[in-house]
Amino acid sequence: MSDLQGKIDFILELEKLKAVLRKTRPVGLARYENSAEHSWQTTLTALVLLDEVDQPLDALKVLKMLLIHDVVEIDAGDVFVYDAQARADIAEQELAAAKRIFGLLPAELGQELLDLWLEFEARETAESKFAKAMDRINPVLQNLSSKGQSWVENNITRDQVIAINSEIATVNPALWAILKKRIDAAPFFNA
Repeated sequence: MSDLQGKIDFILELEKLKAVLRKTRPVGLARYENSAEHSWQTTLTALVLLDEVDQPLDALKVLKMLLIHDVVEIDAGDVFVYDAQARADIAEQELAAAKRIFGLLPAELGQELLDLWLEFEARETAESKFAKAMDRINPVLQNLSSKGQSWVENNITRDQVIAINSEIATVNPALWAILKKRIDAAPFFNA
């Protein structure tokens, strides 16, 4: 197989991400968001907020991470971030998916993207911590703008929202302060 054919196969495989539905609805829409939309918006969010952090980051690395962070959902599906047991249970399936999907690419490029995905998941570098925080922002904003839609539908408490999303504070305390103030004031939580 030529390098170009492998790239085309990978590009076509990514079409499947558009069929993976998440628990959150786009603001103002009745349908659920898909993982391709989430990845795009998360990447754009990072691009806009890169200059809001105090440490230098490899911007291209962050953007690449975010563009590919959810491709494993093609095989493994989306697991709600608030379901800790399901997140743990699916880890091996996601790794197998990453190896299969990135394996469609020429070896060097496939390995680069697999390494970026693994780095994102590990949350040990400044870039991966920033990227992971960016992954949290849009669902929070979507829920705050839609009367807590996915939180209410799934009986998620204010404490759960704060616990899962507080990692935003590690990369941008001012942004987290704004979001937390809105979470604290939200009238739709049961607890």
